[in-house]
Amino acid sequence: MLIRMPRRGLMLQARTRWLLLGLALLGILILFMYLLECAPQTDGNASLPGIIGENYGKEYYQALLQEQEEHYQTRASSLKRQIAQLKQELQEMSEKMRSLQEKKNTRTNGMGYQGTKEQIPSDLLEFLHSQIDKAEVGIGAKLPSEYGVIPFESFTSMKVFQLEMGLTRHPEEKPVRKDKRDELVEVIEAGLEVINNPDEEDDQEDEDGPVGDKQLFNENDFVEGYYRTERDKGTQYELFFKKADLMEYRHVTLFRPFGPLMKVKSETIDIAKSVINIIVPLAGRTEAFAQFMQNFRDVCILQDKRIHLTVVYFGEEGLSKVKIILESVSREANFYNYTLVSLNEEFNRGRGLDVGARAWDKGEVLMFFCDVDIYFSAEFLNSCRLNAEPGRKVFYPVVFSLYNPAIVYANQDVPPPIDQQLVHKKDSGFWRDFGFGMTCQYRTDFLTIGGFDLEVKGWGGEDVHLYRKYLRSNLIVIRTPVPGLFHLWHEKHCADELTPEQYRMCIQSKAMNEASHSHLGMLVFREEIETHLHKQAYRTNSEPVG
Repeated sequence: MLIRMPRRGLMLQARTRWLLLGLALLGILILFMYLLECAPQTDGNASLPGIIGENYGKEYYQALLQEQEEHYQTRASSLKRQIAQLKQELQEMSEKMRSLQEKKNTRTNGMGYQGTKEQIPSDLLEFLHSQIDKAEVGIGAKLPSEYGVIPFESFTSMKVFQLEMGLTRHPEEKPVRKDKRDELVEVIEAGLEVINNPDEEDDQEDEDGPVGDKQLFNENDFVEGYYRTERDKGTQYELFFKKADLMEYRHVTLFRPFGPLMKVKSETIDIAKSVINIIVPLAGRTEAFAQFMQNFRDVCILQDKRIHLTVVYFGEEGLSKVKIILESVSREANFYNYTLVSLNEEFNRGRGLDVGARAWDKGEVLMFFCDVDIYFSAEFLNSCRLNAEPGRKVFYPVVFSLYNPAIVYANQDVPPPIDQQLVHKKDSGFWRDFGFGMTCQYRTDFLTIGGFDLEVKGWGGEDVHLYRKYLRSNLIVIRTPVPGLFHLWHEKHCADELTPEQYRMCIQSKAMNEASHSHLGMLVFREEIETHLHKQAYRTNSEPVG
């Protein structure tokens, strides 16, 4: 093995030179094609389209020239993008090869990332090809059940048909996220490049025309595609193209392999002295507040012990009872780190949170905007500390919203205690990914961003405005479901003053929060089910004994 090592080093250098030379030649070839595409036609015998002898006006030929000009401009733009991409890939490949060579030279000194058991291949292309070999591209994988299947999602040039519908809840949609749009445009262009500039080993017939001109495909010839991602290997794309006047389809398979793991950062985060100011806006609902304070006492006072509570109460009715609850918890647990702000005005959630944030006068602090219906764990409070950073990150956890316990536990005499209802099951609740009210951010970031839109009245709306402000800033928004944060079910009232459209939407929202699809179905077909059970009982009782 020691004798062959220098030969392997020479082979690596030779491969690198040939790789760089090949990429350079490919770039020159595409540039040459671009010049040919953009060059004006010089055939003097070519005639303008149309029927011989038919007279066309000046406007017709101007429109025809405009159409041809737009076609060449589109093609030129596409080629420019491909050339720029090749230049970038060439530069990145050179940097990666240089980096790998440096890591190889310094590995004997104990340097380099050792995050995987397998040694990272010294030849980057060899590693990328090994990723393709591992993926389920050329041959199927033996799976234990239907749950192990990685499904494809399909797309056309205009729409994506998706199983994981995300926030929009649309089974089909135009790609909303910029990274998804850019990805699909890049994939289609790469597929066209493969078809129009085939390698020698590509399996395709000669499609030259009668005069030797090669038939080129463009974006309009793309029919449909499929893609799926294996998280540890890469993304597979199946593309299909077809000319309108041909019966044959062109099929291209592409694979975007994932590279080896790379260390970005390693740090120690000390949260021992990180205080969280939990701000709760409130109006009425004193029974829910008493339940909230029981959870607060168990988690914040007895376990975490690094919490300040700010309650912003609207109106006079119920205020005295809120004071009694706070004073009772304070005496029992020897807890005095709380502030009660009273506002004699109509409830406004954004206004309440804004007042609570400004009421703090001890400098910088991490704030958790909370509602009285929220149940959280001590682990969540640490997640809040770990995922928010002043001037850099804000944390927007996705809450697990519990269904109506009277429906979920209808087969029991009474629902179980709250702590036994906190389970993540499809019939017990759902991830409330359309809600943005619960958030952890530092006070300076909240004030710098401009806070809430105080023109929004009542419940809802203000949280979305604040969320969008953060998305449009330079701060990183951490959005993820967390297991220790629950929204407790409470009855939703749809006011008679609502318009018919608003009332319909209110009822739809109420149904979504009431129960799972299967439980709602059982309610809809309850009479049919009861009739069936009565018939079964009658048949059983009618059968002769012995």
